[in-house]
Amino acid sequence: MEALIYHSSLIKDNIKYRNFENEVSPHLKAIYNFAFKITKNMDDSQDLVQETLLRAYRFFDSFEIGTNCKSWLFSILHNTFINNIRKKNREPQIIELEKVEHYLEEKPVAESVYKLDNKKISAIFDDDISTAIISLPHRFKEIIVLRDIEGFTYEEISEKINIPLGTVRSRLNRARNLLQNKLFDYAKNNGYLKAS
Repeated sequence: MEALIYHSSLIKDNIKYRNFENEVSPHLKAIYNFAFKITKNMDDSQDLVQETLLRAYRFFDSFEIGTNCKSWLFSILHNTFINNIRKKNREPQIIELEKVEHYLEEKPVAESVYKLDNKKISAIFDDDISTAIISLPHRFKEIIVLRDIEGFTYEEISEKINIPLGTVRSRLNRARNLLQNKLFDYAKNNGYLKAS
């Protein structure tokens, strides 16, 4: 009898896995892109996607097949990202003296890390546009990515990041204005604006 129960649970898990894979697979690239855009780091984005997929699989029984899986996954990813930030902010930082001394002796590596992020994002945009997007504060960058790059509606964004619809609209407007200011010379130099 125990063997029969064990066998039926394996079949159920196998069906769950196949359904999960069928729903999630078409959205993996978008999930990875969004994770990279908000973490700005390849390793962190891969960890975030892994954690998102594990949570999604764990709660897949609560997902209604046929509804918007991409939106559901983005919500899980966003919530996981925010929870990880909150967790890091609560943990006291421990810094080893040897690392501080080593840092003081060498030149900072921030510039090379920044260029690496630009290379990944530049697969989609020109360097100037990538730099402008990366330089936006997180709350504005997130809105631009979700609306203008990933194509989510205002309502979906409101649900995903748990802010009122009016806030979504005002942040998007502010984000677009910031980008416009940052990219004015780029637009003029590339013929998108007429010289006045």
